[in-house]
Amino acid sequence: MAIDSSSPGLDSLAKKFGLVVENANGASTQNGDTKQESKPALASVGSLASFVPLYQGPEDSKGNRTWVDKVPEDVEEAAENNETARHALIVRNKKCLDSRKKFEIHSIIVQSPWLKTALAEILKGYPGVCCSLDRLEFDAPFEPFIHRWGQILRFKEMMHDEKTTEHFHLLFSVLKEELKDTIKAFEDYVSHGVITYQHLWTIFQPGGIVFSDSHQGTTCALEFRNGKYTRTNCGNAYQLTCESIDWNGTDFGRSNQCLQVSEFSGTRPIKSLHSYPLSFHPEKKAVKALLIERGKKFESLAGYHYKGYEGFAVNRDREGKEILVDVAGRMIVDAGNFRRQQPHYAPYIQPLKASEGALESSETNGKEVEASAKEWTNCQDQQKKRLRLTEDHHLICTSRVQGYSLKSKKWLLFYIDYIKDIKWNDKAFQSLVLPEDQKELILSFAESQVQNRQSFDDVISGKGKGIIMLLSGPPGVGKTLTAESLSENMHTPLYMMSAGDLGTNPDQVERKLTNILEMISKWNAILLLDECDVFLEARSTHDLERNKLVSIFLRVLEYYEGIMFLTTNRVDNIDPAFQSRIHISMAYPDLSTESRRHIWVNFLEQLKQPHEFTEKDLDELATMQLNGRQIKNVLKTAQLLAARKKSGLKREFVDTVLAIERRRPGVAE
Repeated sequence: MAIDSSSPGLDSLAKKFGLVVENANGASTQNGDTKQESKPALASVGSLASFVPLYQGPEDSKGNRTWVDKVPEDVEEAAENNETARHALIVRNKKCLDSRKKFEIHSIIVQSPWLKTALAEILKGYPGVCCSLDRLEFDAPFEPFIHRWGQILRFKEMMHDEKTTEHFHLLFSVLKEELKDTIKAFEDYVSHGVITYQHLWTIFQPGGIVFSDSHQGTTCALEFRNGKYTRTNCGNAYQLTCESIDWNGTDFGRSNQCLQVSEFSGTRPIKSLHSYPLSFHPEKKAVKALLIERGKKFESLAGYHYKGYEGFAVNRDREGKEILVDVAGRMIVDAGNFRRQQPHYAPYIQPLKASEGALESSETNGKEVEASAKEWTNCQDQQKKRLRLTEDHHLICTSRVQGYSLKSKKWLLFYIDYIKDIKWNDKAFQSLVLPEDQKELILSFAESQVQNRQSFDDVISGKGKGIIMLLSGPPGVGKTLTAESLSENMHTPLYMMSAGDLGTNPDQVERKLTNILEMISKWNAILLLDECDVFLEARSTHDLERNKLVSIFLRVLEYYEGIMFLTTNRVDNIDPAFQSRIHISMAYPDLSTESRRHIWVNFLEQLKQPHEFTEKDLDELATMQLNGRQIKNVLKTAQLLAARKKSGLKREFVDTVLAIERRRPGVAE
């Protein structure tokens, strides 16, 4: 026995009883004589290649537990051991709250390799199930077996080897006894076309098609992946995780979509739910055909497309929530730029595998690849080989596409059903009040730019590829109309903006202008920068901020690759640096009497109602000092008066409008 020698009187005690005393330095004394004794050195922390098992101890009075190094005496031996491993199945039971039986199955562990092979065939493609695992476990309520019960019955009737048949009948007997109430309820609900909230999960089978009449504000079909009961801010609900086919600008792929069925009491007709399996739809074939047709239209809209639109589109509020806005006008379908400009609102897409579709060149798609000055397409995108969708893909394509509204200048989500082809006004350029040689020059420049866009370049790559035209003159003489009519004639988009759209902060202007020029260059669009005096005006030594704007505009303009129209009312004060960058400079004089008469005739021909204007009326009206925009406004107001009086458009209505506005010959606005 060893004791600490620091205690008083220990030396005498040691001598009397022959004890060994250990001091603080590890030296020991026996009978008072000091004796050095070696002690093994302690290992450093974590250096031993061993472990120490600890066990959870009993609870104390406060319900806390600690860890101890002794094995508890009240622990049962493990239920699963070498003995249970020999059986094809392990069925784990728990107490049942149902008064009809004592126990219910908690889970089933499949150990038989023959059963695993059989289940791999029956449950093929079922998400979350891998039948090749050593430990294949299924938990109640056994959704895979309920959803594939039909396949289980068919497999049971087929011929198999003796072991497979024996083991499968064993599993079938266990499942039949345990699931008989659920299967009977499911069959009863289906036969009557109703369902309860508790058994909603039984009708939604993974891989099945879900029909929804409210998702994304329209009807659509999605592929069901999995579901769960959850609690939301609006109460309990069954949440469905589904997939739809979308386009991210480069690939078709699958995107996740969430649907919810709110909790309800009692039974409810399946077809009255906002989301339910398509197989329960009373007009399944017709609905499926319509959705497939819309899916084909969705596929044709991959890439850049210039289209017309009239209907509701989806915007976002400050909190990021979707709101509907009314849109009428022209738009551009462009998912690629949408993802770059609105990355927070672009869904993640898992690209489709090549094995899911057929790789074909879009050159086999007829009209989709014809590219000329008359048909606006993106040649590089159309010539690129991409995955072609199957009919099953078309069925679950998303109901909306990402695009840009040229009128509101916003990125929005557009419903495919409201997208339509543009009705071009091919006579617009012919009716333009300009000398024929000027019109021919503008048209030839624009068409040659489209055809030879890649052939000419500057000494520095990327510079000097664009065509810039400066149009100057008083308001209402046709400057803006020139760009609009050229766009109509060439069937290309027209992007209109003014200095106000860019702001006055130099950094902001450069960022916005660079983004806009990059977008419209990819769209092969015509850019009209209206009333751009703030950028064109000569720089001075006094206004440094405006000088920055001019410098930024000059630099960005150098690398623009498309067709640009600049309009100004003050051509005399243009910065000299712009002269070398402008390819055509055209001055528009005040309208002559003949030009004004031509404008009156053009606008009258565009009216959708009859008019009663004589040649004399047109001659008299042509003498009034009105520009083109004023003539259009007068006729528009006179047309409203005629409609109010349920009459054709007459000269007297025009005179009334002119009198109200106090216009007379010799006086301009």
